[in-house]
Amino acid sequence: MGDSCCSGTVDIRAMEARQRRVLMIVLAINIATFVMMLSAAIYSGSSSLLSGSLDNLGDALTYLLSIAVIGASTRAKAKVALLKGLLILGAAMAVAVQVGWRLAHPEVPIFEAIGIAALLNLAFNGICLWLLTPYRHGDVNMASAWECSRNDVFEGFAVLFAAVGVWLFDAGWPDLLIAAALLVMFLRSAWRVLGSAWRSYRTESE
Repeated sequence: MGDSCCSGTVDIRAMEARQRRVLMIVLAINIATFVMMLSAAIYSGSSSLLSGSLDNLGDALTYLLSIAVIGASTRAKAKVALLKGLLILGAAMAVAVQVGWRLAHPEVPIFEAIGIAALLNLAFNGICLWLLTPYRHGDVNMASAWECSRNDVFEGFAVLFAAVGVWLFDAGWPDLLIAAALLVMFLRSAWRVLGSAWRSYRTESE
């Protein structure tokens, strides 16, 4: 019995170490992509790129929180997941403000910069999703991290479409349209994460 108990402890610690290692990698990737996307957004004048960069910043904070609660109680993880949902909601609000500002100050963004940044972002986000996919049905902490990564992949394809649209129509509206679509995606994701976290928190409180 003693050996079995020790083995279980070692297995849990090994699993937590793997989770921590994966989250550290995706945290580093998101910090790097945030800097890259923000620089490209400022240079190109793209709302969709700025939306993506804000999302990457929110995800970096999310992964940092996820690392902090590895091995914590389910209730603690649920509380952090609630905070993650609020971060996603905050990113959505920032996107809404940016879209409104661009509508008041229309311009044609530089599609080459959007396209290059979108391709790089998509590639790195694909790596993050691949790393987190084995944990997508795990506890609320890792599941919410996977949710953020999946959103990033959708975001990468969306921003790439924005670059193509700006190039085809020589106009800024495709960029704004994609930014608005990302806003809807962020809102839906925030609703799912907050709902799941709240249910988990309520279950642990009963």
